[in-house]
Amino acid sequence: MAQRMALYMQDKHPIQYEIEMVKYAEEKGFSEIWQADTRLARDCVVMMSAFLAETKRMRFGSGVLPIWTRNPAVIAATWSTMWELAGKTANGQSRVMLGLGAWWEPISSRVGVERKRPLTAMRENVEAIRQLFTMQEVTYEGEFVHLDRVKLDVAFGDLSPRDIPIYIGATGPKMLEMTGEICDGVVLNYVVSTDYIRRAVAQVGKGAQSVGKTIADIDRPELLVCSLSDDDPDQAMLTGKMLVAYYLGTEPHIMKASNVDEELIDRVQEFVGWPATEDDYRRAAALIPDDVVRNLMAVGTSHECLDKVAEYIDAGVTCPILYPMMDDIKPVIDAFADWTP
Repeated sequence: MAQRMALYMQDKHPIQYEIEMVKYAEEKGFSEIWQADTRLARDCVVMMSAFLAETKRMRFGSGVLPIWTRNPAVIAATWSTMWELAGKTANGQSRVMLGLGAWWEPISSRVGVERKRPLTAMRENVEAIRQLFTMQEVTYEGEFVHLDRVKLDVAFGDLSPRDIPIYIGATGPKMLEMTGEICDGVVLNYVVSTDYIRRAVAQVGKGAQSVGKTIADIDRPELLVCSLSDDDPDQAMLTGKMLVAYYLGTEPHIMKASNVDEELIDRVQEFVGWPATEDDYRRAAALIPDDVVRNLMAVGTSHECLDKVAEYIDAGVTCPILYPMMDDIKPVIDAFADWTP
């Protein structure tokens, strides 16, 4: 049986081109698309709705929606609307998935959001949204979430429960463990090593076990950068280095989770801040050794990328969510279509 495969869409490619590539990926047997909403770039709800309107089979998830940008009642109503728009798969699954995240600095503070006690805030959001998906009236009194006799207001239409799976985009050990406890799945982060993935899966399994589940009960897709070119693998490597430079400069906690040398992080941060220019990333890329990039993503020829993705699956990933870094997405789709590791 072919490996379950997905694509990650952010904002690297024009929207109309992404829509065409989503349709092409569906033709080639890809199972799902995860749409980014982590920066002040493209809105995942708009993009997921556009993709849903152009496809028939694929599933779509937010990868991931910050909990601080919408209240849980609005999130539940939004995903309920997309659930109606999408219909179900042939085996009765929801075609939409809800991935939630705790957001990050420096964006949150610059827009007036104080990200305090993210574990508590995340737990309350997940619990409240799950209750709202039952289509029953919900009262919830937490530290961050306050619902007073709230119900999804569907006056005309399907009143059945919304069987929408909930995921958390988790990186740290405490969030990973909580995800295993309260969610249907975890969206594992990208630009991380396979050693990190093994540790992360173990933490998720610990949380699952605490409530009588096993790791097999928790879906474990992972965002996975794929910088692929059979024609110019050196350019693919440079492109990969520029993305690593971005993460070294703006999200060093992810780099530290993969044991990237802290001296390298400090050196790159001298060039890259937020926001940074493409020239900044290019200058910082010159500092990054090839082996660092190969440890954190699939990069190079099709053969090299297939082998690397297989390593992530072996580490515990259930569905690679490939983030194509090259201008042409088709070679990535073609390389992984109907692939069995």
